[in-house]
Amino acid sequence: MTPYRLLPAALAALLAAPALGVDHVDAMRGAPITATTAPPPLVNSDNSDIRRTRNYTMQPPVVPHKIDGYQLDRNANRCMFCHARSRTQESQAPMISVTHFQGRDGNFLAELSPRRYFCLQCHVPQVPNEPLVTNRFVDVDQLLYGGAASTPAARPAAQRAR
Repeated sequence: MTPYRLLPAALAALLAAPALGVDHVDAMRGAPITATTAPPPLVNSDNSDIRRTRNYTMQPPVVPHKIDGYQLDRNANRCMFCHARSRTQESQAPMISVTHFQGRDGNFLAELSPRRYFCLQCHVPQVPNEPLVTNRFVDVDQLLYGGAASTPAARPAAQRAR
């Protein structure tokens, strides 16, 4: 049998493959993958202004307040009205990290680095939604020390000595 005889059968199978996806349901939307569904309504951002625990080393802090209407473009950065080094005394907001003043070569700059200017690349506001998928994340302290003793101070002295 020559390969050219198999070509029509392979082409027919290839063209029929997209039609098979019609019956598949997207679990998160609860609708077929080909269906257009209305997006869920937007939920108000958390505005508790409470700092949240970080889940891993070097995790950027999340935004604990609303940022609706903040101008954050190449002309202005509304976040710096409160988080700039010169404004933290009056605003009582935490100052941006010293890493935000480093250039790409590791040199320290006198002002905010252009590569750290768009805050929402890393820092995200929170909304009180239920997760779409189950989360099996385990904090490293819980992994190492187990249970509720997730901080070194909460561990017994024998474990701290290790």
